[in-house]
Amino acid sequence: MDVKKQHGWWFNQLFTNWKPFEVTYVTILVLIQVGVYFLAPDSWIGMVSGVAGTLCLVYGMKGRKISFVFGIVQCLAMTYVAWISHAYGSFAMDIFYVISQPIGWFMWGHDEATHTFKPNTRRWLFVGAFVAWLIGWWVLSMLHGQLPYFDSINFVVSIIAQVLYICKYQENWSLWIVVNSANILYWGILSVQIVIGATAIGTLGANLSQVALQAALLFNSFYATKVWASGEADNEGGAGK
Repeated sequence: MDVKKQHGWWFNQLFTNWKPFEVTYVTILVLIQVGVYFLAPDSWIGMVSGVAGTLCLVYGMKGRKISFVFGIVQCLAMTYVAWISHAYGSFAMDIFYVISQPIGWFMWGHDEATHTFKPNTRRWLFVGAFVAWLIGWWVLSMLHGQLPYFDSINFVVSIIAQVLYICKYQENWSLWIVVNSANILYWGILSVQIVIGATAIGTLGANLSQVALQAALLFNSFYATKVWASGEADNEGGAGK
């Protein structure tokens, strides 16, 4: 009997069609999040955000709707972390993320294939993202947010990447690579500032959890680029609805 037909939709989404390499790296990424919490146990919400965020993007790499279930948990937790850290761009972005999760759930139920832009359209997309980053930098500077040049990437570029992700355009992962790289620097700098006493805003544990999360998502974004380009993400775990 076909395993997908034997089990229900939730089982198929969670457990079917995993490669040994994928199981190994997901396990390692989740354990890193838990390890960071034990290193600086001052923010269990930061740990929840990190674990849920890792699972969200890993299931997104697999092209599975259940990604959005973990996504809304991560977004709600991350909204709190961003607020206490005065990361206003991240805070605004997470509000958008919360709203986008049910939209993504609906969209992925109606179009299982991934898409890609024509080369000229792709170039204009990246130019537009750069201009949007500059505008966001200026706005966040006026609001006196922390490190607005990095926070702007998390704000405006993430919006573009999330829309492309919901619409299943492969280019979303290229933008996430930029966002994740910038966020590693952003949360890393905030962590160092707390350690040296340069700021009392936020908590070390919450910031370190985000460094670990963004490192995990950066790795996943590179791997997802390969998976989506090869078409392996199409219709994975979809049987049994």
